[in-house]
Amino acid sequence: MSHKKDEDDGRPYNPYANLEKTTVMQESRRFNAMPIKPKECIMTLSKILYLLLQGETIAQREATETFFAMTKLFQNPNSNLRRMMYLTIKGMANIADDVIIVTSSLMKDMTGKEDSYRAGAIRALCVITDTSMLQGTERYFKQALVDKNPAVASAALVSSLHLMKDSHEVVKRWVNEVTQSLNSKSPMVQYHALGVLYHIKQKDRLAIAKLVTNQMRGSALRSPYAACLLIRYASKVIELDADSGGEMYEFLEQCLRNKSEMVIYEAARAIVNIKGVTARELSPAVAVLQLFLSSPKATLRFAAVRTLNKIAITHPASLKTCNLDMENLITDSNRSIATLAITTLLKTGNEASLDRLMKQITSFLSEITDEFKVVVVNAIKSLCLKFPKKHASTMGFLSSVLRDEGGFDYKKAVVDTIMSIIENVPEAKDSGLDHLCEFIEDCEFPSLLVKILHLLGEQGPRCPHPRKYIRFVYNRLILENATVRAAAVSALARFGCQVETLRPSVLVLLKRSLADSDDEVRDRATFYIDLLESQQQAACSKYILNALPVSIKALESSLNEYTKGDCAESFDMKTVALHVAEKPKLDAEMAAALGESVEDEGPADTTADEYREQLAAITEFADFGPLFRSSKSVSLTEAETEYSVSYVKHIFENHCVLQFTMINTLNDQILENVKVLFEDVDESDCIVVPAKQMKYDEVATAYTAFEIDTQDPASEFECKLDFAVKDCDPDTGDVDDESYPDTYALEDIDISLADFMQPVDKGNFAAAWKELDDAPSTENTFELTEMEGIADAVTKIVSFLGMKPCEKSDKVKEGKNTHVLYLAGVYVGGHEVLARARLAYDEAVTLKLAVRSPADWVCELVGSAVG
Repeated sequence: MSHKKDEDDGRPYNPYANLEKTTVMQESRRFNAMPIKPKECIMTLSKILYLLLQGETIAQREATETFFAMTKLFQNPNSNLRRMMYLTIKGMANIADDVIIVTSSLMKDMTGKEDSYRAGAIRALCVITDTSMLQGTERYFKQALVDKNPAVASAALVSSLHLMKDSHEVVKRWVNEVTQSLNSKSPMVQYHALGVLYHIKQKDRLAIAKLVTNQMRGSALRSPYAACLLIRYASKVIELDADSGGEMYEFLEQCLRNKSEMVIYEAARAIVNIKGVTARELSPAVAVLQLFLSSPKATLRFAAVRTLNKIAITHPASLKTCNLDMENLITDSNRSIATLAITTLLKTGNEASLDRLMKQITSFLSEITDEFKVVVVNAIKSLCLKFPKKHASTMGFLSSVLRDEGGFDYKKAVVDTIMSIIENVPEAKDSGLDHLCEFIEDCEFPSLLVKILHLLGEQGPRCPHPRKYIRFVYNRLILENATVRAAAVSALARFGCQVETLRPSVLVLLKRSLADSDDEVRDRATFYIDLLESQQQAACSKYILNALPVSIKALESSLNEYTKGDCAESFDMKTVALHVAEKPKLDAEMAAALGESVEDEGPADTTADEYREQLAAITEFADFGPLFRSSKSVSLTEAETEYSVSYVKHIFENHCVLQFTMINTLNDQILENVKVLFEDVDESDCIVVPAKQMKYDEVATAYTAFEIDTQDPASEFECKLDFAVKDCDPDTGDVDDESYPDTYALEDIDISLADFMQPVDKGNFAAAWKELDDAPSTENTFELTEMEGIADAVTKIVSFLGMKPCEKSDKVKEGKNTHVLYLAGVYVGGHEVLARARLAYDEAVTLKLAVRSPADWVCELVGSAVG
């Protein structure tokens, strides 16, 4: 292809830029001309390939005619023409009819003496071959696998990988030839052979472990690519089988002394990614990565600093020796390397080095794009949370960058950082709110303004001098759009509700919004004025301070259903599903900064709305009413057993539905009529919805439902899997006609008070507590002798009661001997519950638990549950 520069715009010239499909199809007629002109045919084939790669649609009839015309080109021995033909055959194999007509020609090239034909012919033959045809060509593929020509052997190995998708059992028989090609002197043949062997054995965990162990001990791999692949397979073996970690780790450490930089880095990365790796095990990997930091190759520097950045989250102390090298990278010409270096230094830094790093960052930020600035700001957030005493210098830095030019993502990252520091470092609240107030005076992003105004409404009234924030909030009522004005009205109402001395002034300001041009702003102002003037503190706290506890999506659905009826009865909010308060997921970096553990990432949890839709589709549960809450999934079997079973508890007002998710791990069995039964409960006392069939490695779902007594919720069930078994042949898929019954014992199922409690957040717990002054209450004192301390007691109380900790009261400061925990929730049936737990520690933890609820029996139940 020509790479001349166009004289007008200086861009590379593309000879295929203005191709028309019709013209190219007409050009393909030259394939029929005699004698064959290779150069012209090559150009036409190039155009056809270009059209295919650009996504051009070629009609089946046109493609077939062109394909058949192209087959005549096999008469010409020109090697370049033959290569283009192979590529075109692969491109048109799924479009044209009867492409198998070229099979004999390709097999002739594949087994011929012309090496330049053979590799391409193998690849083309692989595309047009199906399982039925593979039987006839199998011996030729086997010969190609052990061919002395590396190009031919590699082509056969790569083709084997593609054929394996539909003909795994046939390719499985080639294992001896593939193993033989693993001893080839060609680096690429070794690399491809190892990959094929792994895919042949990937369903057999023991065979994979044996393959990796044999290659480790034999060390016949001279190819750096194959060595990297072996390192990755060793990492997978370590992940699946912790007992094999010792020998595998020795192999990884040995690879750190390899001649190839590629292999050294891959081994270092594998060691870093081992779960639960210790600082001692990390030290050899850190040493080689440190050497890469001073490499003249930018790719090595980038790879090293990125991997060290990951280590800094879990083992910052291991990188102390690397700090000087990383500081030198701050001025690196590659901005990606410089950004990673500065963020790694922020993660590994200590209180003494924080101020120095801030000075370096200030000059560094002006030289990088917003995308990199966001990364740096996030690193600063984790560092400030790690060293809260340095909040003054961090807040000063963040306020200065807020005044700089930047896009939405950058400003949002800075605002989120300041808000996170305000939440987690109480001493920084006043200065943080002041900086945000200054920012909203010139902020051009409405979503950020709404976010900050909401924070001011929550935190401002609790500050020593709340009056100073009123001016900033009111300015938004005058200067901003309707969305921001509505948020400002809500923020002002919060000040008026919580600070009595400011209420008259707030009412004056809110009354000015009654003439606003926007309906939402006027309606909010009217509503809040009426509440504040009523002087009813309970109503104010319910509708102004604490959010609506129901799910908005569920509320919309319930209102739609209500309006479809006669509306004779008033709408009952208790029938609406509650909002599920989910704890925000922390990444490893934030979790380390806050001193919290981060859960392993598994499959995404099913949401409450998705569960609601699934259960609504089952007619047996139609009379149960609205779903109250669903628990997290819990496993009933150990890992690597014949059947994998987990369950979720769905709580309704008078019923509990257990949803069982099951997987059959035996490939020689198909289970039918699969259900979960209880040992001491008759099947007729439950509603059982079995899974009709449970095939190998496929997910099946069954349900078991029963009535519950909400006044005595705790219960335990011994359960078993009940099913009929049909044996099958895993190779052919043939299934026996007859079945036989069988059972499988599962772990016990526990149902507790927490399953019947929906956590609900109360932004202002004191106001919510005061609302229930006249409601039934209980107060009990307990001696918690088995608790290790107040922090341990708080965690277990929250878990046992299943209620939501309010106002971050679940965080206990180190060294404190007393603590107050605020909890809020709704018990099944729509009964609101609040609990205040006062804890003191002196050799043992003493708990004084006060509970309030409109239902006296709920008070008694929750109040006595801890004992």
